[in-house]
Amino acid sequence: MPREFYRCDRVADAIQRELSVLINDSLRDPRIGMVSVTEVSVSRDLSNSKVYVSFIASNSDHQVNIAMSALDGATGYLRKLMAANMNLRVMPKITFIHDNLAAKSQDMSELIDLAIASDSRLASSEEP
Repeated sequence: MPREFYRCDRVADAIQRELSVLINDSLRDPRIGMVSVTEVSVSRDLSNSKVYVSFIASNSDHQVNIAMSALDGATGYLRKLMAANMNLRVMPKITFIHDNLAAKSQDMSELIDLAIASDSRLASSEEP
């Protein structure tokens, strides 16, 4: 039996594609920088959407907070542009959420590399 695709999933994919283009092309705010829209989830009634974003060049929490406040300020403008480009009766409200999964996965990868290096040093020192 084929997997059933819900309308909210299709709308979430369309919003993700559209927002990725709009944020990087239409927003001229230097506080935002390079943004990647990692995931979008839309409620079943299509009234609310959560947009998870990650910042490519932001190193500090202060820069991330500034960029998030700039994105929150541009929410109305982005909704207007998306409504003009998409065929939806009602455009979902947008809530931006910082997705720090990339930073966490990089930290985890570094810990794994350290553990592997430590194990290899111990194994080489124990051999006669």
